[in-house]
Amino acid sequence: MNNVRYLISLMAALASPLAMAADMTAAQVADRNVAARGGLAAWRAIGSMTLTGEMDAGGTPAVRLPFEMSLKRPNKSRLEIHVKDQTAVQVYDGQQGWKMRPYLNRNDVEPFTRVETQAAADEAELDGPLVDYARKGTRIELAGTEKVEGRNAYRLHLTQADGHQINLWIDAATFLDVKVDGEPRRLDNRMHKVAIFYRDFKRVDGVQVPMTLETVVDGVRPSRKITFKTVTVNPSLTEALFTKPQVAPVRQASAQ
Repeated sequence: MNNVRYLISLMAALASPLAMAADMTAAQVADRNVAARGGLAAWRAIGSMTLTGEMDAGGTPAVRLPFEMSLKRPNKSRLEIHVKDQTAVQVYDGQQGWKMRPYLNRNDVEPFTRVETQAAADEAELDGPLVDYARKGTRIELAGTEKVEGRNAYRLHLTQADGHQINLWIDAATFLDVKVDGEPRRLDNRMHKVAIFYRDFKRVDGVQVPMTLETVVDGVRPSRKITFKTVTVNPSLTEALFTKPQVAPVRQASAQ
């Protein structure tokens, strides 16, 4: 009878990815994630990346806007969003950021807010938070296991070098990213939690890239999606792309 009980318990353990790996450490989960996404060497070989696609802009009927995103190490980003015949620009040089929003009749260059700067710092990491996390000064802890959309996942608690803290969920079967905390948003005079889901991973030049990012704001519907159509690894990107945007001079009408 003892042997039967042992076999039953063994079968139950084998049926559950979380039970098989219940004693994994945060570092082991991170290592498995990096391996699943292509490996440390492959990501270290990438110095720049461009992505094009479309993003939800809301409205009725729903509007999707084309965009181009450029990323360059160590932590630089540029986002251009095309709104009809105008182009909005967001630039982050690794320390500070600027934005131009002509579609709102705001043609001046405006500095990022504190929240926008933090979000840009997180999103400008082209390889994600777990690749070379120790070198980046990030501390990670295994905060438990949870279900995310019906799938078992590890929840890692990350404390970044600047003290910013986020939670990151890793699929227990594939070890790919599932979900990450977004910056909370103030709506209706109260803060709402934000989660960003990673979907539709695709292998590009040896690394795995999520082709869909879905942002879900707690208590707000519908969600917003960013869909990538093209991903280019190691394009040539000039430093000028990541400097403060310049406002085009207004042409004066000639005197008659």
